[in-house]
Amino acid sequence: MDKMKTALAHGADAVYAGIPDFSLRVRINDFDIKKIAEGVGYCHARGKKLYVTINIFAHNEHIAKLPPYIKQLKKIGVDALIISDPGIIYMVKEIWPEAEIHLSTQANCTNWQAAKFWYELGLKRVILGRETTLRDIKEIKKKVPKLDLEVFVHGAMCMSYSGRCFLSKYFVDRSGNLGDCVQPCRWKYRMSDGGFRTSDVGCQTSDIGCQISDSELSGSVFITEEKRPNQPLEVVEDEHGSYILNSKDLCLLKYLKDLRDAGVMSFKIEGRAKSAYYQALTAGIYSRVTHNLNKITNQEINKLYKELETKITNRGYSTGFILGEKGEEDTENPHQKIDWQFCGVVVNLDNKKAVTGNSRIFVKIHNVIKIGDDIEVVLPQYEIKKLKVKKIIDTKNDQEIFEAHGGAGGKIVELELKGGAPEFSVLRRKVV
Repeated sequence: MDKMKTALAHGADAVYAGIPDFSLRVRINDFDIKKIAEGVGYCHARGKKLYVTINIFAHNEHIAKLPPYIKQLKKIGVDALIISDPGIIYMVKEIWPEAEIHLSTQANCTNWQAAKFWYELGLKRVILGRETTLRDIKEIKKKVPKLDLEVFVHGAMCMSYSGRCFLSKYFVDRSGNLGDCVQPCRWKYRMSDGGFRTSDVGCQTSDIGCQISDSELSGSVFITEEKRPNQPLEVVEDEHGSYILNSKDLCLLKYLKDLRDAGVMSFKIEGRAKSAYYQALTAGIYSRVTHNLNKITNQEINKLYKELETKITNRGYSTGFILGEKGEEDTENPHQKIDWQFCGVVVNLDNKKAVTGNSRIFVKIHNVIKIGDDIEVVLPQYEIKKLKVKKIIDTKNDQEIFEAHGGAGGKIVELELKGGAPEFSVLRRKVV
């Protein structure tokens, strides 16, 4: 809920969320039906929207549980449902005919005929597959002009087709297509030039299901994850090359004008399991650009792109497939090294509003802050204030301290900042 509020405070016009049972957000997710209702009230009071994801590829056991949930969402009045499974779409249209339905990117709509099909079925918006090119988008909008188009413009990408990855299910029986991915594409692998036997991979040549011979294994190239040496994966190469698992992050900040002109009306940021700091920076930077698309200069956009590169953890950035079908996905580095650390977030304390006009702010500590630190305070619309830490007050006992540390306790301290800062502003410091 706090991350939702942070994204909204920094410029998001809408947020998307879901409960673990039916969304691709199983872990690090405390949303339930009560919190969705609370979130809808919070969003609507600020002129914002909340979309609920029901975007799993459902099995029979999910279908049985869905009707009561859909009825609850109807009663709450969520702004739209994001769905990938045609069966679930059919159920929603029976239970809640007036519901606004958005097609999930998981359904990988990448052409105008598919877009037309979904529009004629009654869907208001299609979140296009990430494999869709700028040229594709233009043609889709031309052929189906009344359909709202949304695209992902920032965030992690799966090394798979529209997020349909099976590695997590294969390795540890936790399905990414049911929201429980353990991200095996980020694990550490080693390469070998064969040397496996069928018995090494749990397969006997006498088994009915075994399609591999010892000779075939010995002539192949494999990668194995360091903790699973007996589960080798063969590296397959075609005329385009081999497909390495770890993908770069998507960043289309420099192409928002092109996307807008092509007919895209909604830009989407992937933020699953990300920190409040990530919510603040990405929402702030993208909203600053989108709300000024007609007048912002390329120089300003390049400067903001540099902020995304150097001040938030990433895996290197890619334009994905937007400029053409080949894409630029793979990277050898699990994370780019950045020199900035998230320190804390501005909160309200005892009804003393931490708003512009005050000379102090109350900060919930995430990582250490010390006397003498040079801090940057990131306000909404990515406005930056500089802060030299001269005094830290522990609000619990009203005593001055020399340093404050984060942790489960969520220590709150008072800092001096000329002009103050609104709630949900975030603090960072450069790590030497």
